[in-house]
Amino acid sequence: MAFEKLPYYPFFYFIFVMFVLNLSIASDTLSSGRSTKNGEKLVSTDQRFELGFFSPGNSKNRYFGMWYKISPETVVWVANRDKPLTDSHGFLTFSHDGDLVLVDQSKSVVWSSNLSRVVKNPVAQLLDTGNLVLRENFSLNSDDYRWQSFDHPSDTLLPDMKLGWDVKIGFERCLTSWKSKDDPSPGDYTFRLNINELP
Repeated sequence: MAFEKLPYYPFFYFIFVMFVLNLSIASDTLSSGRSTKNGEKLVSTDQRFELGFFSPGNSKNRYFGMWYKISPETVVWVANRDKPLTDSHGFLTFSHDGDLVLVDQSKSVVWSSNLSRVVKNPVAQLLDTGNLVLRENFSLNSDDYRWQSFDHPSDTLLPDMKLGWDVKIGFERCLTSWKSKDDPSPGDYTFRLNINELP
């Protein structure tokens, strides 16, 4: 009787391995109708960056940000820098207009990508460069990004990130220090390009 069951073992072993792999491999995308809550992360395809909730230093406040996977204490971008969550019940999701929004326990919007136009089938993706992008589900073209974290840096300049002014639309990208190691809200120092005089 024992030999008759042997052929089934490889099949069940395969199913078990696939189940474990699915639990351990995080996605790099968040699609419409889904959300990311405390304890869940987006991980870039090359496993370099992670995106999720964290508390810096000795702070008990919760922030949504990005860090190097091999060095979680090295945070490179924070969404809600000056509007922390005071508990672990917030989550990142999409509004009915396709905006990427961070909401608290009472469903109040704490942070938003603040889009100027509606995105019908939004997808947020954490790229291998450390850029969080918001795009239509059908388009992978960087020219079609509706929003990207590279346009809203915190205190870290990553490769391929631009600093300075887009004079066509009057938009500035600059770096601003944290207030302290426990508080990522904008501090006293800013690194920017001065366009009031000739370069």
